[in-house]
Amino acid sequence: MATADHIRNLAIIAHIDHGKTTLIDSIFHSTQAYRANEEVQERVMDNNEIEKERGITIRSKHCAVEWNDYLINIIDTPGHADFAGEVERVLSMVDSVLLLVDANEGPMPQTRYVLMRSLALGLKPIVIVNKADRPNCDPQGALDKTFDLFVELGASDEQCDFPVLYGSGLHGWLVNDLENEEHKGMEALFKCIVKNVPAPESNPEAPFLMQVSSIGWVEHIGRTATGRILQGSLKKSDMIERIMTEWKDAEWVAGDAEAHHEDWSVVGTEMARTRYMWVTRGLETVEVDEVVAGDIVTVSCHETLNIGDTLSAPEQENCALRPIEIEEPTVSMYFLVNNGPFAGQEGVAVTLRQLRDRLDRELRTNVALRVEDNERGDGLKVSGRGELHLAILIEEMRREGMELCVSPPEIVTHRDKNGKLLEPFEELTIDVPNEYQGTVIEKLSLRKAQLQNVEAGNGELVRLVFNIPTRGLIGYRNEFLTDTRGLGVMASRFTEYQAWSGEVVARNRGSMISMEAGATTSYSLENLQQRGTLFVSSMVEVYEGMIIGECSRAGDFPCKPTKKKALTNHRASGKDHSTGLDVPRELTLDTALEWIAPDELVEVTPKSIRVRKGILNVEEHKRTQKRNAS
Repeated sequence: MATADHIRNLAIIAHIDHGKTTLIDSIFHSTQAYRANEEVQERVMDNNEIEKERGITIRSKHCAVEWNDYLINIIDTPGHADFAGEVERVLSMVDSVLLLVDANEGPMPQTRYVLMRSLALGLKPIVIVNKADRPNCDPQGALDKTFDLFVELGASDEQCDFPVLYGSGLHGWLVNDLENEEHKGMEALFKCIVKNVPAPESNPEAPFLMQVSSIGWVEHIGRTATGRILQGSLKKSDMIERIMTEWKDAEWVAGDAEAHHEDWSVVGTEMARTRYMWVTRGLETVEVDEVVAGDIVTVSCHETLNIGDTLSAPEQENCALRPIEIEEPTVSMYFLVNNGPFAGQEGVAVTLRQLRDRLDRELRTNVALRVEDNERGDGLKVSGRGELHLAILIEEMRREGMELCVSPPEIVTHRDKNGKLLEPFEELTIDVPNEYQGTVIEKLSLRKAQLQNVEAGNGELVRLVFNIPTRGLIGYRNEFLTDTRGLGVMASRFTEYQAWSGEVVARNRGSMISMEAGATTSYSLENLQQRGTLFVSSMVEVYEGMIIGECSRAGDFPCKPTKKKALTNHRASGKDHSTGLDVPRELTLDTALEWIAPDELVEVTPKSIRVRKGILNVEEHKRTQKRNAS
């Protein structure tokens, strides 16, 4: 058991795809954490199947390595803006952060957010300029932009005097001097951590105290709580007091957090006995009987533990800690029971009760999620931090064999104290070749985006920074990739709630709707592909109300994709003419959620992603549209 002065707790933070998880792979290899004959996978911290497929970290994970008698606890954090709140909670457990910056891209939107939160907590980051071996990269330029960002965010003189390492997490080397040191090994990193990361402040003789920074769930045990022990020690079966706190102004308006930053109170206490305790060694979770100040520990003691709860020894008084803010949702969808003709054919057609039970299980650990009953009797309203946050949940449910329908993403609005309608806004950063910047600016202006800054990037790229309502980003990513021939890169982060910006021009093309059920034919699809872009190929089963493609013009286009060529006794002149079908556009879950209109749904099954109208009967759908228009 390491003493507090030989423990170092830190988190790795960065924008998405800047190399956090890959760097941890190299750290494990350099500390010989693996057996000589052990098979090691890439991105070992991404142990979730969806994380491996998408190449992103969804949930923060804790690992620990030993170096020269020091225990180094490292927390790998998500890089996508939809999971930024989890990064913020994790920072309460550490004493410093490794800030990774891509040597080519420099600081990106998520870099700004996580760095801002780290500086506000008084942490002194260690900056790593990653991917410094890439061709055409600019490590010094990335470092200069990072320093400018520190100054812009109000960092203190001590925080601005940060240590810098250069290297490649992929190839396993970090150095202090890029030009004069051999590009080999990670020794410079460990020396820098031990020298610059302070040991956790702790008093091992004081009564036990910790705060819950994240929660989990273990089958047959129940809810677990993870946090850093601030003082004292804890043994298995010890009695501890749970102190529950909350903000006094529970109905605060999003974006106005400063109004209540210290306005909180204790709402209850209860006693519980510690049943299990775990710590992390390497990648292994090890059950222990005793933990001491400075350790990051997971405990099981009460079924209703929550983020921000204070756990303390029973004899302490006035030891409650300030609550931890949980991010508010910005996007919502309706999760509906699948009532389509193909329900139950490719998975389990769940009932509303089963759907609610599955979402209740998700709420045990996904604290940024909100689930509420609504006026619809066939589904539930689910709110989260963004499209990706909800898409990941839908994908997990799909892989469990469930079938469901989901509505288009809608933004979550609020009203200020004067009744003024507010909506979420995001900072959008785009790197795009010069020749496409005019198209991008024109398209985004239609979506109520305001251009904030233009700066020259590397080579022929230009960086555009916009302030845009979240509504304006829904459905734009695919259009952006098409407009920039796949050469553009875009990233965004939620900033604040601002006044409602008016109607946003989004999709201006209609849907091609099947009027009948059956298998599609090449004869019919060859004619239909001249009217738009198809989503289906030949010999695919469709049903009435299912959308088979995107029309090239505004307005829906009912069609008959199952129509067959009439047979006669005469030989036609074009008998030997072969049909030429274009390759249909494949809809993934993400692209389908972005594409659908307000009156459409995405049908999600374990095998298929389909899009359909909310009302399947074409004539009934027309009548409903007319009534709504009038």
